[in-house]
Amino acid sequence: MKYLITGLGNPGAEYELTRHNIGFLVLDALAAEAGFEFKNERFGKVAEGRIKNKHVVLLKPDTYMNLSGKAVRHWLQADKIPIENFLVVTDDLSLPLGKLRMKGKGSAGGHNGLKSIAELLQTENYPRLRFGIGDTFARGKQVDYVLGTWDDKEWVEIKINIPLAEEAIKSFIFAGIERTMEVCNR
Repeated sequence: MKYLITGLGNPGAEYELTRHNIGFLVLDALAAEAGFEFKNERFGKVAEGRIKNKHVVLLKPDTYMNLSGKAVRHWLQADKIPIENFLVVTDDLSLPLGKLRMKGKGSAGGHNGLKSIAELLQTENYPRLRFGIGDTFARGKQVDYVLGTWDDKEWVEIKINIPLAEEAIKSFIFAGIERTMEVCNR
């Protein structure tokens, strides 16, 4: 049984350390810990291997955020992965910086990556790990904020919480969504 873990973000060096790319940063850390190596594949960078006894596929779509669903749908179908074994790691403006929240379903909440996935999967019932990026931006500056880079104080908080996100992903794989929500959402 395979698991598809997708980190949302935008490809390219100019987006690498932006708030919107926290999904990529979390997957980079998980891949490094597991000894996985990302390779250029169809619709994104893919790393796969075993974490203990589970086959895990990590996906960083190269379709840009607004078309993330195209990559997700392709890899779910190509690897015949059931939707309950699929997890999206994404940034969330409505959560305080570094706060994690695991959900089994929900609306896109204005997030274009989640909107694309829901549209192409034809459901909002898929697990997601939301990583808080805060909302300290002036009115009308949301795009600049999410595509902006972390300041030094924020970066300290992010580096503390990326390992917690890795643990939440592993809990999802080994203990399931319900147990992970109980622990992660305290």
